[in-house]
Amino acid sequence: MTHELLTIGRISVDIYPNDIGVDLEDVTSFGKYLGGSPSNVAVAAARHGRTAGVITRTGDDAFGKYLHRELRKFNVDDTFVTPVKEWPTAVTFCAIMPPDDFPLYFYGRFPTAPDLQIKAAELDLDAIREAGIFWSTVTGLCQEPSREAHLAAHAARPRTGLKEGQYTILDLDYRPMFWASEADARAEVAKILPHVTVAIGNDKECAVAVGEGTPDEQADRLLAAGVEIAVVKLGPEGVMAKTRTERVVSAPVPVETLNGLGAGDSFGGAFCHGLLSGWPLAQVLDYANAAGAIVASRLSCADAMPTPEEVTSLLAERGRLAPALAGAAASRPSHTTVSEGAAS
Repeated sequence: MTHELLTIGRISVDIYPNDIGVDLEDVTSFGKYLGGSPSNVAVAAARHGRTAGVITRTGDDAFGKYLHRELRKFNVDDTFVTPVKEWPTAVTFCAIMPPDDFPLYFYGRFPTAPDLQIKAAELDLDAIREAGIFWSTVTGLCQEPSREAHLAAHAARPRTGLKEGQYTILDLDYRPMFWASEADARAEVAKILPHVTVAIGNDKECAVAVGEGTPDEQADRLLAAGVEIAVVKLGPEGVMAKTRTERVVSAPVPVETLNGLGAGDSFGGAFCHGLLSGWPLAQVLDYANAAGAIVASRLSCADAMPTPEEVTSLLAERGRLAPALAGAAASRPSHTTVSEGAAS
């Protein structure tokens, strides 16, 4: 199988409360879901009809069996998901405190977790090389042997060797609890950036990767490192994507937030779908923005990933261009563009 999207890295069981707006000590019941950012991104892309797979590790336990079952349920290839006997499957708890407080509590990740035990010698480098998009995260660089595996995967897929329509994406996903310092993270990111064609992160994540600055300064530094598309999330101001010839801003898609944790992963999967579809950058960004907003309005992450019909419906409600109407956008000149969208 040649995957349209192949991701590598974190997987876990997400344990989310059914009681909304209360601290964990007061929660009386929970639901369990597939979680872990790269795994969620693969699920999101599969919802858009893409052939997606994950390279990761679980514990050799019941939760590991559950994650295999969930990946298959979402039509994500689990061929490269294997058990690690020494460590239990990681579990992540979250308190749901809308509109903007969703603290995460990681269990089974210290001193390590199965998905940080991916070894370079175990990788199918041909599958990585042939994938339409290869997606990795900064979290996967935080310790060995995962770090060496990530470096080997990227080395097998040099930027200069990519075919037309192939992309290598780095999610700048910086989580301070997994790192000794920001400087350590920045040093590891610097080793991966020469292989990356797309980098995605918020202000803090971009600052860790390439230093403090305005969103445009951070995007320009990513482009200077050889990235072809720099995506900087602007919080309440939406999201910006920048290339050497184009600057696009997609305004927020307002929804009533229930759980904001899966929005970035939904954005990522939809962004991959848009790139693979060959849409104009402004359209890719609007589509991904809407997909993220939908998941922010729902409780879970993987289970909440929207279908294309749901995304295009929301875009239409907000007066934005839907993918079926993208032909006119494709003929626009490629100079600086701002997509304002509807802000209400």
